[in-house]
Amino acid sequence: MKLLVTGGAGYIGSHVVRHLREAGHAVTVYDNLSTGHAWAVGDAELVVADLADSESLWRVLARGFEGVLHFAAHIVVPESVAEPLKYYDNNTRNTLNLLRGCADTGVGYFVFSSTAAVYGIPDTSAVAEDAPLQPINPYGASKMMSERMLMDLGAASRLRYVSLRYFNVAGADPRGRLGQATPDATHLIKVACQAATAQRDGITVFGTDYDTRDGTCERDYIHVEDLAAAHVRALEFLQRGGDSQVLNCGYGHGYSVLEVLDAVKRASGVDFAVTFGGRREGDPPALLANAERIRGTLVWQPQYANLDLIVRHALAWEEKVAAFLATAHPGAHRRFERKHAH
Repeated sequence: MKLLVTGGAGYIGSHVVRHLREAGHAVTVYDNLSTGHAWAVGDAELVVADLADSESLWRVLARGFEGVLHFAAHIVVPESVAEPLKYYDNNTRNTLNLLRGCADTGVGYFVFSSTAAVYGIPDTSAVAEDAPLQPINPYGASKMMSERMLMDLGAASRLRYVSLRYFNVAGADPRGRLGQATPDATHLIKVACQAATAQRDGITVFGTDYDTRDGTCERDYIHVEDLAAAHVRALEFLQRGGDSQVLNCGYGHGYSVLEVLDAVKRASGVDFAVTFGGRREGDPPALLANAERIRGTLVWQPQYANLDLIVRHALAWEEKVAAFLATAHPGAHRRFERKHAH
């Protein structure tokens, strides 16, 4: 298929682009490179532009795409609490802009990068797709609004869609070609691996008094490779005539912050510094997936559902980054990107 991938130069989007190219699809990436990297798109076409730029967006969509996969978004929960309008602007308004363009140009399939943050603090330990949507931060609310727009457009047009609600994405390409390349990313496993490879002085645990096994937040961690495979499955499902769906992307089991830190210390052999701070606003105590629907609907079989494996791949990526930075000086992250492109 001829596909447009927004945000395809970012962490998750670039992994999906690689999977799509390996499956034989023609891919155009649309990304403003605010957090993404040009080298990460591989041999896919890259259009550097913003979704708020309607003229550029319409010019690209006018080429005619069978499907759109939409990843472009801000994703940092604490930042969304501090700067809510930034999130409604980029995550919600720009999705509206994209959906309007899709409707005008006859896009048939749409795969949306959503989030478990739409659930807020669920009443059950493993939340299912039909649970109430009650986000507790602007990030989750911005995605919930986008889901609703997509649902309404799907009901009013021929567009069919799959909204994939991610739980906590981590890991890297097992062959070391791609990984989370944003230096100031806030993902727990990446930050811990950066601490283990001396890219950070240590790590802070935010909140130790939650109603969980050890008092720290519990999350359902999903390997980025399994998540990328789910996107390809979702697209193929729609191509075969499948109805619009909302699907959780997780494994159905969770780990606490302290358990994750122990896993990184085991894998690295480094006892990096851990400090303890207060709770962050917008963090639910526990968020785990009921993943039965995605397994049945997409016949999706995860290949990397193991915390130690996720950590090992994430750590290998950070070791690669650290090895390059050790021989460089300020600005080296950008040079790492250029070098890694080859």
